[in-house]
Amino acid sequence: MATTTGKAHCITCGKEKTAYKCEGCSQHFCANHLAEHQQTLTKQLDEMEDSQNLFKEAFNQEKINPQKHSLMQLVNKWEKQSIRTIQQTAEEARQLLIQHTTEYINQTEVKLTKFTKQLRQIREENNVNENIVNQFKQKIKELEVELAKLSNISIQEDSSLFIPKISVVISSASLSISNVSSDAKWQQNGIIVAGGIGVGNGLNQLSNPYGVYVDHDDQTIYVAEYANHRIVEWKKGAKNGQVVAGGNGPGNQNNQLNRPRNVIVDKKNDCFIISDYGNKRVVRWPRRNGTSGETIILNIACWDLVLDNDDYLYVSDISKHEVTRWRIGDKHGTLVAGGNGNGNRLDQLNRPYYIFVDQDHSVYISDCENHRVMKWLKGAKEGIVVAGRQGEGNSLTQLSRPYGIIVDQLGTIYVADCGNHRIMRFLDGTTKGSVIIGENNGQREQASQLSHPVDVSFDQQGNLYVADNDNYRVQKFEID
Repeated sequence: MATTTGKAHCITCGKEKTAYKCEGCSQHFCANHLAEHQQTLTKQLDEMEDSQNLFKEAFNQEKINPQKHSLMQLVNKWEKQSIRTIQQTAEEARQLLIQHTTEYINQTEVKLTKFTKQLRQIREENNVNENIVNQFKQKIKELEVELAKLSNISIQEDSSLFIPKISVVISSASLSISNVSSDAKWQQNGIIVAGGIGVGNGLNQLSNPYGVYVDHDDQTIYVAEYANHRIVEWKKGAKNGQVVAGGNGPGNQNNQLNRPRNVIVDKKNDCFIISDYGNKRVVRWPRRNGTSGETIILNIACWDLVLDNDDYLYVSDISKHEVTRWRIGDKHGTLVAGGNGNGNRLDQLNRPYYIFVDQDHSVYISDCENHRVMKWLKGAKEGIVVAGRQGEGNSLTQLSRPYGIIVDQLGTIYVADCGNHRIMRFLDGTTKGSVIIGENNGQREQASQLSHPVDVSFDQQGNLYVADNDNYRVQKFEID
């Protein structure tokens, strides 16, 4: 609708003529251009009506077939992607099972063939003695361990996901050093994998690294730094570490640690478990961006801790000279070794620093001030001396303040012989050990030397890691 206004300038041609004002846009048009303006408006109205008809058609389609709703399409897409994910995960699990099973079978078959050939040769030559028989017995044990690895493969289901994801789990026992020969040797010059730039609190330094844990999946190592009150993660090949727990000065707050002695990784619950020695507590700390921990055991002079294959936690208490077993969440632990006061009887311990638990739940203990390693069978009232005899010393039958220990599936014991600055190996059932790292080198700082080694660990390939305390470093000794 337009009304005449007399003489005015047309908005289109700019000429002063008899003009008409459009009530919609309030502009002035001459008669000719007013008609054009009305045609333009009519065209826009037609286009709007077309759009309305299209919308009405789409709306009716939604009413007739709600399955075609755009959100329904997203649901369908998610369904297809989830099915593909399940199929892909299942195929990955199958391939991993085939890979590990084939690997173990092939390794065992090669060793069995070699063993059979040696046995046949000895029979043909009629050249047998006690040493040869004992060597063959040891080889049989190694073959049995290789075959037993197949039983350490299981399927783990992650029930926390909406679609439970299955994954192949190779238990920690099968990833130990069971495949290392009893006469294996290591390169004598170590490679620094953490610290080694003097004492300090920089991310490229360590200060009293008392505990080292090696992740078998990717060779990431976790170091418990006693004097820096922190746990530091060092990825393979990294020049600097990353603080993953503590690091906020000594203290007893939830975000602090006080002289931590060791750390382990609980992969099932995706957390660290830390012996917070200075606070007389055991702490659980999230692995993923954890800023604080929670206390799970109180009033314990904890030094070392171990999780067994049934998820029980073992903790050494150096004040009570005992080792206890805990189900996480319990208020009281169960005594498994010591607990009869400070002493050197077979039912006593004197500063039980480091511990190891095998698949039979036997507990191995570095009985530091008694200069021996003890083995307590499950349920036993006293232990058995399995390394270290005749008091403190540096002979091959003696130890001087043993610290970190680890035991393979053949029963071979590896000990950080701290006071002698060396790493010892004791074969199962023997009283005389052998020096595998640090032989005749004394207390110095060269790559082949150690200064008060306090903890040992192995990766999946059998490479040896040593927490070289007074050199403020962790060294890796590669297997030959």
